[in-house]
Amino acid sequence: MFTPDITAEPPIRADALVELRDVRFGYGQRVVLDGISLTVPRGKVTALMGASGGGKTTVLRLIGGQQRAQAGQVLFDGQDMGRLRDAQLYAARRRMGMLFQFGALFTDFSVYGNVAFPLREHTNLPERLIRDIVLMKLGAVGLRGARDLMPAEISGGMARRVALARAIALDPDLVMYDEPFAGLDPISLMTAARLIRRLNDALHLTSLLVSHDVPATFQIADQVILLADGKIAAQGTPKEVRASRDPLVRQFIGLDADGPVRFEYPGPTVEQDFGIAPLPRRKGRRSHAQGGAG
Repeated sequence: MFTPDITAEPPIRADALVELRDVRFGYGQRVVLDGISLTVPRGKVTALMGASGGGKTTVLRLIGGQQRAQAGQVLFDGQDMGRLRDAQLYAARRRMGMLFQFGALFTDFSVYGNVAFPLREHTNLPERLIRDIVLMKLGAVGLRGARDLMPAEISGGMARRVALARAIALDPDLVMYDEPFAGLDPISLMTAARLIRRLNDALHLTSLLVSHDVPATFQIADQVILLADGKIAAQGTPKEVRASRDPLVRQFIGLDADGPVRFEYPGPTVEQDFGIAPLPRRKGRRSHAQGGAG
């Protein structure tokens, strides 16, 4: 008689390019991710949101292999990133593109040189073919005519688009975006948002987007995951997340200053920090607070 192995790991989801299973991670005594499980579906735009310090960028680092989970699994196309050897890890990373916050362009390279860099670094393609690929990628982000400019000669929004062209230079399966809208004016912001959506669909990419910009992110995302206190506070389509009645989710979506997320970081009281002691009360006299003349 066949007895199923109840200790066996659950099967890999065919529709998931990235999967986190009961992942725990922290820095010293500070727990950042406390047993979270999530999936990033193939071909979709998934947004990872939450308050600052909630672990969003940490998730990107775990997927890219810069950090390793202290417990649980981080799977990329079925591979456990925490168990890969260096050669396997580098091969997996070549299937990922990364758009860093503020672009992180090489300041000594031209726009063309920035986009050509990963092709020259990771392939043996002839320079003539590299040129064609670079111009196609720059054309996809509307900057083919800016190929000879230096990063100091372009705007912040243009720099972000150059960084996106560089991120897709190797035709990755997964593109990760770390705050792609930070510091952009409204026109550049919406241009970047529409570009992420359009490239995801046209190139059959899978996109994982870390962002604090609720309107732009909800406009382009298929799935939204909201992290809070090391857990997943909400997960679903933008419409489903907007309908959440959770106070923390309502505070984040509504952009409210007051709510479960406090302005003051927990710490000693003012009295403890400054050594302020309450004034002693004298017997037989009423204090001003009690309405006495004093």
